[in-house]
Amino acid sequence: SPRLSIMHTILQGFLVSGGLIVAIGAQNAFVLKQGLRRWHVLPIILTCFLCDCLLISVGVFGLGAFISQSRTASVALAFVGALFLLVYGARAWRSAWRGGTALVVDGDSTQGSPWQAVLLTLAITLLNPHVYLDTVVIIGGIAGTLSPLAPGLFLLGAVSASALWFFALGYGARLLIPLFRRPVTWRLLDGIIGVIMWGIAYSLVRYGIGLMQG
Repeated sequence: SPRLSIMHTILQGFLVSGGLIVAIGAQNAFVLKQGLRRWHVLPIILTCFLCDCLLISVGVFGLGAFISQSRTASVALAFVGALFLLVYGARAWRSAWRGGTALVVDGDSTQGSPWQAVLLTLAITLLNPHVYLDTVVIIGGIAGTLSPLAPGLFLLGAVSASALWFFALGYGARLLIPLFRRPVTWRLLDGIIGVIMWGIAYSLVRYGIGLMQG
């Protein structure tokens, strides 16, 4: 029935987007850490969500197909993204080595304005080319296989997954605050983030080299 078809398309968008967004990356690690610090959580969450809305919309309505067909653009995104993630991972490792981060778990939210939080979130999100591969290329490519009337419904499901995830991550992090009062927990988190960032960077380099050799 038409109603079932509509629900199926929305659910498809929700599951595809959710599967990509939930994978831990630079953006999620940043939101989690600021949620733990209680540092301008709402502006950060809204910035992440609005960026996702914009990028997924661009992907769903056509740019994803264009980029995926351009080997040069895909290779460039892969290597620039790898460089960004290597730097981010190195900073996480340095923080893990130095330790002492537990003192800012309940960090003063007055240190730094909401606009500074928004600008930092934009940098973490938009300067990471991996987010374009996920939202524009992958989600856009899947949406390109749908019927002409379906992309809008697919987009609705995709952005709903984004909203649910970022609000849950930002505000749910507060439940972990007692655990993160311990310095060793912060050091473990930073170490894990460093490993994940370098792992993703390695996969992007392999992806770029594969495209160049293919």
